[in-house]
Amino acid sequence: MRPSRRTPPGKGPRRRVPGGRTPLSARRRRQGYLFCLPGLAFLALFLAYPLFYNAWTSVHDVNLSGLLGGDEPFNGLANHRAVLSDPEFWHSVRLSVVFTLGSLFFQFTIGFALALLFVRPFPLNGLLRSLLLVAWLLPPVVSGTLFRWLLDADSGAYDALLRSAGLGSLSHDWLTDPHTSLGGVVFANVWVGMPFNMLLLLVGLHTIDPELYEAAAIDGANAWQRFRRITLPLMRPVSVTVLLLGLIYTFKVFDIVFVMTGGGPIDATRVLSLYVYEVFFTFFRFGQGAAAGLLLLVVPLLVGVFYVRRLRREQAEEGAT
Repeated sequence: MRPSRRTPPGKGPRRRVPGGRTPLSARRRRQGYLFCLPGLAFLALFLAYPLFYNAWTSVHDVNLSGLLGGDEPFNGLANHRAVLSDPEFWHSVRLSVVFTLGSLFFQFTIGFALALLFVRPFPLNGLLRSLLLVAWLLPPVVSGTLFRWLLDADSGAYDALLRSAGLGSLSHDWLTDPHTSLGGVVFANVWVGMPFNMLLLLVGLHTIDPELYEAAAIDGANAWQRFRRITLPLMRPVSVTVLLLGLIYTFKVFDIVFVMTGGGPIDATRVLSLYVYEVFFTFFRFGQGAAAGLLLLVVPLLVGVFYVRRLRREQAEEGAT
């Protein structure tokens, strides 16, 4: 007797719908497209169109007089060459790199330390955690204004604290000194971004099985060995995600720097986002500003592509296991 062959699901002959009506699966697919239309329209209007218009502006000679008169001749890559040959552009790139790396290092380190603290239950744990999140929830303009007052030499709280502690010699005008102004801005940005790092890392720490630490302690591992051999390896995926998201956000920070220093003193804090702003709205060189804006998108775009590919690879590895 010959074994019967079963037709795999979805491979059999399609049934004809009486009356020539559309099959249910096709109708559901079309309805799905209709539900996506508002979101797609929003992305096209507020994301795709500004991006394409910025790219179009970057290859045309657009200035204030040409914009009013409608004369916007095509000039190819002249705007990009002008931006790349500008020493002020590379100065802003260096400041952005220093600002980003300094902010990421302290945000991640302090956030990790606080996550290790709050992962253990103790009195007022939830209250203290909620208070720390206020720094992240405040608008960046408010945070920048607050730190501009705190770091002021005449009425700032930090210098007043130093003077009251008998350390008046350490009193300093942090934001008007070119040697310390960038550090003051990094300090403010660390305060803003640190709760975000703490929150994500705390979620990652809660996913680690406590039995691993108990077994390691029974085997004689001390606290540092448990942290180095268990916590760090298991937190690597979460840590990479936190650092990549922080890099994307921090590299394009504008509001805190603009409110605190405006790019000064003597261009000591004019990061790349402020350079683009000044080219646009101070010198009205819209073509060069658009070219600089596209270059500003390069780093977040590359990091975003790397992040998405990493997520897909992790999902494929989890599916394989």
